[in-house]
Amino acid sequence: MTSIARFLRALLRALGIALVVPLLLFEEWGWEPLAALVARLARLPFWAALEDRLRRLPPWGALLAFFIPVVLLLPVKVLALFLFSRGHAATAITVLVLAKLAGTAIVARIFQLVEGPLMRIPWFARWYPRWKAWKDHVFHLVRQTRPWRMARAINRLVSRGWRRLRES
Repeated sequence: MTSIARFLRALLRALGIALVVPLLLFEEWGWEPLAALVARLARLPFWAALEDRLRRLPPWGALLAFFIPVVLLLPVKVLALFLFSRGHAATAITVLVLAKLAGTAIVARIFQLVEGPLMRIPWFARWYPRWKAWKDHVFHLVRQTRPWRMARAINRLVSRGWRRLRES
């Protein structure tokens, strides 16, 4: 492999990581809390029945249920791009953030409900642990960086201050 090819490969890898890491960080931050928020809807009879049906899906039905929110949110993301192209950047960003929040919340909850059936799909059972290991490795590297440690320290200070304010 030539030095130019190695350089281009390293550059593409760095760009890919720079694009993927913020999404992974958002997913890591939001996955559990947003899934718990959606889980509260199970108090409603219709939602409880829907969750029960999701739990009983066969593997390929579970895979379909897992990807439906992703597909349904594509038009919303296209709308955001349209808004952005028309000069409505703030509205476009708001739409994208809300779509990401809603999508993460729903996909996270669905995954909690259908993880068992998904793991009975051979290729999913083979690739999901690899994906999880790679993602965990990326988070390990990110958590070692100075900006991450500083953000965590600031977050702890803000959390303590907020807790004291609520207690008083």
